Amino acid sequence: MWRIIKLLLYLAILAGLGLVAYAYLGPFFGADFSAPLKEIRLPVDLNGSN
Repeated sequence: MWRIIKLLLYLAILAGLGLVAYAYLGPFFGADFSAPLKEIRLPVDLNGSN
Protein backbone atom coordinates (compact mmCIF):
# COMPACT_ATOMS: atom_id res chain seq x y z
CA MET A 1 0.00 0.00 0.00
CA TRP A 2 2.85 2.37 0.82
CA ARG A 3 4.33 1.83 -2.67
CA ILE A 4 1.14 3.04 -4.34
CA ILE A 5 0.95 6.15 -2.15
CA LYS A 6 4.61 6.93 -2.80
CA LEU A 7 4.12 6.44 -6.54
CA LEU A 8 1.09 8.74 -6.58
CA LEU A 9 3.01 11.35 -4.62
CA TYR A 10 5.90 11.21 -7.10
CA LEU A 11 3.48 11.47 -10.02
CA ALA A 12 1.74 14.48 -8.45
CA ILE A 13 5.07 16.24 -7.94
CA LEU A 14 6.13 15.43 -11.48
CA ALA A 15 2.83 16.70 -12.88
CA GLY A 16 3.16 19.93 -10.88
CA LEU A 17 6.69 20.50 -12.15
CA GLY A 18 5.53 19.79 -15.69
CA LEU A 19 2.71 22.32 -15.38
CA VAL A 20 5.06 24.99 -14.05
CA ALA A 21 7.57 24.26 -16.81
CA TYR A 22 4.82 24.49 -19.44
CA ALA A 23 3.63 27.81 -18.01
CA TYR A 24 7.13 29.29 -18.23
CA LEU A 25 8.33 27.67 -21.45
CA GLY A 26 5.04 27.52 -23.38
CA PRO A 27 5.31 30.96 -24.98
CA PHE A 28 8.72 30.04 -26.43
CA PHE A 29 7.10 27.12 -28.25
CA GLY A 30 4.09 29.00 -29.61
CA ALA A 31 1.51 28.66 -26.81
CA ASP A 32 -0.37 31.93 -26.30
CA PHE A 33 -1.71 32.41 -22.78
CA SER A 34 -2.87 36.01 -23.15
CA ALA A 35 -6.53 36.85 -22.77
CA PRO A 36 -8.34 37.90 -25.93
CA LEU A 37 -8.73 41.68 -26.00
CA LYS A 38 -12.08 43.02 -27.07
CA GLU A 39 -13.60 46.41 -26.36
CA ILE A 40 -17.14 46.29 -24.98
CA ARG A 41 -19.33 49.38 -24.91
CA LEU A 42 -22.65 49.30 -23.07
CA PRO A 43 -24.99 52.24 -22.54
CA VAL A 44 -25.40 53.25 -18.88
CA ASP A 45 -28.44 55.09 -17.50
CA LEU A 46 -27.20 57.53 -14.84
CA ASN A 47 -30.66 58.96 -14.05
CA GLY A 48 -31.79 55.95 -12.07
CA SER A 49 -35.37 56.26 -13.27
CA ASN A 50 -37.12 53.27 -14.78
